[in-house]
Amino acid sequence: MPKVGMEPIRRSALVQATIQEIGAAHSLDVTVGQIAKRAGMSTALAHHYFGGKDQIFLAAMRFILAEYGDEVRARLAEARSPRDRAAAIIIASFDETCFAPATVTAWMTLYAAAPTNQDTRRLLRLYQRRLRSNLTHALRPISATPEADSDTIAALIDGLYLRAALSERGTASAARASALSTLQLLLDASS
Repeated sequence: MPKVGMEPIRRSALVQATIQEIGAAHSLDVTVGQIAKRAGMSTALAHHYFGGKDQIFLAAMRFILAEYGDEVRARLAEARSPRDRAAAIIIASFDETCFAPATVTAWMTLYAAAPTNQDTRRLLRLYQRRLRSNLTHALRPISATPEADSDTIAALIDGLYLRAALSERGTASAARASALSTLQLLLDASS
């Protein structure tokens, strides 16, 4: 008979193992068996909890997105003005935790899988809509074109993140500084 309360612990272990395995392989080219072994459980138990590799990967990305959301909310709680709110979103997007090698690989895998996997595409679109919505809300009081500026900053965040994550010389702080500089340019153009 299974121990009561073990399911959340095992699910969490499988999610963490998925992130680590994807990071080690630098792709989603891992098996449920590898993930289960890293989590210290059987392949059958991993399948029992998630059904398959795609579902485990989606759970891992939801975990990463939840951590990112926590970081955004924490930064927004400190913001005192609309500009501070927009900057908080940018700063959270380039937090050092987003640049852990396994996390970077998971993000790259999400983008690569989205064109061919409907559930992955839905999760990516959810992230993109939330980012745009948060930026638009922050920029509405201070920008003449908040939707367009939000699109620009969101695209810049994604592009700078990819560039910094894939570059030997790129850093989170340089990407963050570039995005904050662009924010200021957009706001100066609006005033």
